[in-house]
Amino acid sequence: MTTKRQRQQVIVQILAEHGVGSQGQLVKLLKGREIETTQKTVSKDLEELGSVKVRVSGGRIVYAIPELPAEQHLPEDHLRRVLGEWVVEINSSGNIVMMRTPPGSAHVVAAALDRAGLEKILGTVAGDDTIMIVTNEESTGREVAISLQQLAGLE
Repeated sequence: MTTKRQRQQVIVQILAEHGVGSQGQLVKLLKGREIETTQKTVSKDLEELGSVKVRVSGGRIVYAIPELPAEQHLPEDHLRRVLGEWVVEINSSGNIVMMRTPPGSAHVVAAALDRAGLEKILGTVAGDDTIMIVTNEESTGREVAISLQQLAGLE
């Protein structure tokens, strides 16, 4: 028997790994991990987790959890997937990198960048569809932008 907390942790993992567009799809993915639940329960879990629906490249709308615990660092594969799906443009000036995303998804990308623990990035500020990234003094915006473009597959 899976506890509510365990089920919600698996939901966060699934949303980070897959572009889940419906509660029904999430129920099926949970079943694939041997967690039996209902759409009603998943709906409550998504609400409690603070999930949001965001538009990704290609126009699909998927669930995302905008904030993860601050101490949790995300693996590079997760960052690569987030950048690849949600970043449409990256530019730089001085020690600043600017990213463009589809409307409503900048906070998801900024949270992923913050949780990635990249040494060259001091922090991010997210709007609706724009993210400002400030680099450390030893790095240039251009250098970080090129690295992020490669991760996002925009090169």
